[in-house]
Amino acid sequence: MQVYKFLNIGSGKPDKEDLKKVTHHLIDVVEPDYNFSAGDFVDLANKACEIIRNKDKLPLFAGGTGLYIDAFFKGLSHIPQIDKAIRDNLALEIAEKGSAVLYNELKRIDPDFAKKVHPNDTQRIMRGIQVFRGTGRNLSSYYNDMKGAESDNTLYIGIYPGKSELHKRIASRVDNMLKRGFVDEVFQLRSNGYKPQLASMKTIGYAEINSYLDDLITYSDAVEKIKKSTKKYAKKQITWFQRNKKIMWFKPEDLKKITHYIKKWLNY
Repeated sequence: MQVYKFLNIGSGKPDKEDLKKVTHHLIDVVEPDYNFSAGDFVDLANKACEIIRNKDKLPLFAGGTGLYIDAFFKGLSHIPQIDKAIRDNLALEIAEKGSAVLYNELKRIDPDFAKKVHPNDTQRIMRGIQVFRGTGRNLSSYYNDMKGAESDNTLYIGIYPGKSELHKRIASRVDNMLKRGFVDEVFQLRSNGYKPQLASMKTIGYAEINSYLDDLITYSDAVEKIKKSTKKYAKKQITWFQRNKKIMWFKPEDLKKITHYIKKWLNY
């Protein structure tokens, strides 16, 4: 969210003092009506890393968007656009024959991917078959082509204060954003022509404030919905990152341990 211009309070962008202390990249790089993707992130992050390395410094990625982090370090699969007719025909086919029949087809054409898919997961079954019918290659072959920036020397650090403390921090963060003028920020974005239907305006916080401004929910409901949605997203983040066994987890107060861990990695 911090890539979008004008979305400041709700995205938790660093303040001016922090920006002065350390050079930040990929902040305020696109307009709110731009449909920013993981591919865009990878392209811009690669350019930023080149700039940083040319200064003989190390790039530090900070944030919680697991998809973007994985896209950069694990790689992206470049799967061609599948013809709409193939997708439509397959939707009719699965409605007529049922998921079990098509799951058996998936096991035949892409056994590696089928092992990761539940027999009732119609969406992923259809995706696997769509790709094969549309490109002549199975989905696993595209995943195997993925190449990211990760190396044996990539350092991952996770910060997690525990569920109870995290929820307190989330509630406090939301209250603070509202005190700083979050509602006014969304109102100004709308006044500048950025509609609630934009992808950037449908994200956590912005979606709820837009609903409040449209008189669809009360202010107190909006506040509670933001907190609830943020907690749900935080849980999703933790689950996502726990899949990466290279991450070393710490609590926020473990500053000395974190510093020691980084110095050891740097052979300091």
